[in-house]
Amino acid sequence: MIFPLIQIATLTIVALYLGRWRESVRRRNTQSWDSLLVRLRPDWSARELSDHFLWKEGVNATPEETWKRIQGAHGLWAMYQNSRVMLEMADYAFRHCESVNRELIETLRSDAMQIRVCVLMALAQYACTQASEGVRVNAFRAASMYTGMAARMTQLLQENAAIVVPDFVAAM
Repeated sequence: MIFPLIQIATLTIVALYLGRWRESVRRRNTQSWDSLLVRLRPDWSARELSDHFLWKEGVNATPEETWKRIQGAHGLWAMYQNSRVMLEMADYAFRHCESVNRELIETLRSDAMQIRVCVLMALAQYACTQASEGVRVNAFRAASMYTGMAARMTQLLQENAAIVVPDFVAAM
């Protein structure tokens, strides 16, 4: 008696999941460039992390200074969200431009996933221990990867859609 109910519940959950996944893929494929730019966090910028933000990789600060510059957990969450948007931008470029560098796209995808994992680790540590040394080091690592990803995204745009670079720079 209970086994058929478990099967029905499992099938229902799988069907709902597949339906939501299909809808998200459809929504992703119909996005415009402008809708992606709007989704970047306007209330936070990583410009203070580097002298050449968006043009060159690297962070010009210690882990403690980086923690202050990113405004703690607020900046970590913004990096988490913006890395997803930049990942979607890379996918958009891949779908709409034939001359895009596949290796650069794969690097951007990898960067986005690494940033998101690093940010989640830092936020979990922050929830348990507040701003300990481990949290600041993970935040520094995430910020360093984030500036690298932003620089690579700028490179991708310069090579394939230079006309949108000013909009991207303004949104970041």
